[in-house]
Amino acid sequence: MDITWYGHNCFRITERGRITIVTDPFHDGVTGLPPLKLKGDVVTISEESPFSTNVNAVKGQSYVLAGAGEYEIDGVFFYGLPLHNLQTLRQNVAYAIQYDSNLTLVHLGNLSHVPDQSTIEALGEVNIALVPVGNGQNLTAAQAAEVIALIEPNYIIPMQYAIPGTIVDLDPVEKFLKEMGVSKIQEEETLRITRGALPEQPQVVLLKPQES
Repeated sequence: MDITWYGHNCFRITERGRITIVTDPFHDGVTGLPPLKLKGDVVTISEESPFSTNVNAVKGQSYVLAGAGEYEIDGVFFYGLPLHNLQTLRQNVAYAIQYDSNLTLVHLGNLSHVPDQSTIEALGEVNIALVPVGNGQNLTAAQAAEVIALIEPNYIIPMQYAIPGTIVDLDPVEKFLKEMGVSKIQEEETLRITRGALPEQPQVVLLKPQES
């Protein structure tokens, strides 16, 4: 599985020979980041907002998932779990995505609270967690660390934090890294993950935002 970040909550997730997924494509001008021009088969939308719904930026897309439920598309399984934003009272859907490599990735969208254990257990085993960490109207760094402790993923990929060029009022990722006790940072342009090479201890990976 290959994971590439384009800033805010937008990722491209691919696996060789399988469908490509784009998460939360943002509209031009709302983040301050370069406009998106991506290719993909499936678009997932966490909430109905300009930060998540620019489906037209994804060429070739055949499916748009924008709500809770269970879906199967070309052998890839999606589980949309309602984790609504309690600060803004807006809908938020987290998506667990599983390819046939038996790797499960969870994109938590605009999560604003620490869910209870039973809610987290509904996600099943999680190998990769994409977690908002920059506060704003969503998780604080401390809350994000609590959520990670509940999920216990192999890889943690922070998202929705302040990066050069962004005009959204967010905290820097260093607050989250401090909460997690991370001193040595792994940075990648694209993270490539295989089931047979998962770390035994949770590992935080910072993805460098890419231009599409």
